[in-house]
Amino acid sequence: MLRELITIFGNRDPLAEPGDNFIRMINLTREMNYAAGQIFFAEEQQSSVRDRIYKWDTEVNELERGIRRWVMMHLAVPGNRADVPYSLLLMSLVKDVERLGDYAKNLSEIVDIRPDRLPPGPVFDELMTIRRRVELAYQSCADVFVASRRDEAAQLIRQGRETARRCDLLVAEIGRSDYDAATTTAFILGTRYYKRIGAHVLNVLSSVVVPLDKVDYYDEDEAPSADGVTQD
Repeated sequence: MLRELITIFGNRDPLAEPGDNFIRMINLTREMNYAAGQIFFAEEQQSSVRDRIYKWDTEVNELERGIRRWVMMHLAVPGNRADVPYSLLLMSLVKDVERLGDYAKNLSEIVDIRPDRLPPGPVFDELMTIRRRVELAYQSCADVFVASRRDEAAQLIRQGRETARRCDLLVAEIGRSDYDAATTTAFILGTRYYKRIGAHVLNVLSSVVVPLDKVDYYDEDEAPSADGVTQD
């Protein structure tokens, strides 16, 4: 499925435009999430960085609408009906990437609940590890997608599911802690947002290894292998 989609995108004609715009969406939202992480972990001043995040989000939304218009116009031409599966895949993936922009905004806004730097300790360290794992997967996402590197996509999906399980365990640990309400809320929201960011990245990567009907769906107890077969 993905190879056919990339073949369409690779042609130097109007069909290449939505592919280029989709990759730009991935790259923009990746930068948005990096910047949001810097705000959340108090590594950057929030005002100017947040303004940049909102500006990028506007561009992401415009790119999504443009891709949707392209799909509708493309499929309105009778001779393009063979492209329906690839167009449906593209529509699904652009929604995942658009949501990644929304989660970046959500992550950057947690400081409105707790403006001070989060307290150091095991919870902070584990959330920082989760952040790094999600960011590393995100960093590889566009290249793996475009090159259709199935082995690497499958490995990232397995690692991502492990990260999601770590998020669930961390939320439970935070719930048993004696942090004040604002700190507890900030830690839980940060953990949940990183879980959702990771999940949407996995949805994009899943298009490399599974057929269209399984994109966006996965059993967290299973991970696809490079040939698309799930394994324990």
